[in-house]
Amino acid sequence: MSKQSPSQQPGLVLWFTGLSGAGKTTIAHAVHERLRRDEISSAILDGDTFRQGVARDLGFSDADRSENNRRAGEVARLFSQSGMIVLAAFVSPFRADRARVREIIGAANFVEIFVDCPLEECERRDPKKLYVRARRGEVAQFTGLTSSYEAPLSPEIHLRTDRLTVDQAVDRVLSSLFSVADFRKL
Repeated sequence: MSKQSPSQQPGLVLWFTGLSGAGKTTIAHAVHERLRRDEISSAILDGDTFRQGVARDLGFSDADRSENNRRAGEVARLFSQSGMIVLAAFVSPFRADRARVREIIGAANFVEIFVDCPLEECERRDPKKLYVRARRGEVAQFTGLTSSYEAPLSPEIHLRTDRLTVDQAVDRVLSSLFSVADFRKL
């Protein structure tokens, strides 16, 4: 990949979806580092940090989750319109919400990445102990346990993170970009 200025680089949103603990944020950060090494402009939108700022007024009801994803989609669209590759890591549990984000951004500039990992493995990883707290009843509306997750039916990229290393997942994401979007210019 060759160096591109933001004005030359096409904007794109890579939307990482999956259960908590599946590896969305870890992979998004690793992709960001690889892009940065190649001097390609990118930005990370992480669901946890997003909720500390732009969406701090929202809870975890289905309606609030939908609004959180709408806001994230709008922010991602703004970044992508300026030529950034946006790495958005959000649980985004509902297909309708992800479809709405695709509409906001534009289908040609949106890549859905399903970070697929069995619930048992996500619970084993659980760095924030959220699953433990949810099973004790301390966290309501927890996706995968007390709130449903609708897996993508046909994501552009499907990563089984219980079978891939982080580097393998990054390689798959970056190599898939050439077939998913017009990145031959990079």
